[in-house]
Amino acid sequence: MPRNGSPDAPMLLLATGNRGKQKELQALLAPYGWQLRTPDQVGGLPPVEEHGGSYAENATLKARAAAQHTGLWALADDTGLEVDALNGAPGLHSARFGPRGQAGTDAERRAHLLTLLRGHPRPWAARFRCVVALAGPDGTLILADGVLEGEIIPTPQGEHGFGYDPLFWLPELGRTLAQLSLEAKNRLSHRARAVQRLGPALRALAAGTRAA
Repeated sequence: MPRNGSPDAPMLLLATGNRGKQKELQALLAPYGWQLRTPDQVGGLPPVEEHGGSYAENATLKARAAAQHTGLWALADDTGLEVDALNGAPGLHSARFGPRGQAGTDAERRAHLLTLLRGHPRPWAARFRCVVALAGPDGTLILADGVLEGEIIPTPQGEHGFGYDPLFWLPELGRTLAQLSLEAKNRLSHRARAVQRLGPALRALAAGTRAA
């Protein structure tokens, strides 16, 4: 089980309703000295329209709205899958990438992606790009990003992860992200790399907030 910090540690809200992201973030953030909270533990999150023109803008919108709504420090991310053969799509629209722009299920989004890739020669080079935003109720904002290179395969493989993970092949490992355990994924994923870059700020803020 992820550690959630000592009883006197400050609280950090994971500003996402995505259960898969919550699970990953709880494991990734466990070493940094915060008590982690999910939206259902604090009465939910305010609705946020992700109308930003970049991952950083969308992550910032979500983190700041959560911090202002709850009075807690909040961490949000915005992540996209960028496929070279599709000129970087789905990109910012990865979570709502379906026929006629409808979000649908993870399986439906994967099927839509593969439909669009038919006729394009393989390998289908792609990358996951993630930006995490840490926002304080005082208006503080810190951003960090991470990228994971790979390729899309035509048949889903693996039972772990979520979203596009079963289609995201890591040539150096000979596996998809969905074939990795949570621990293995959290050593190399785009989200892990972003949180790692944010790590020094997370530690410093946790220590400073506790001391205050």
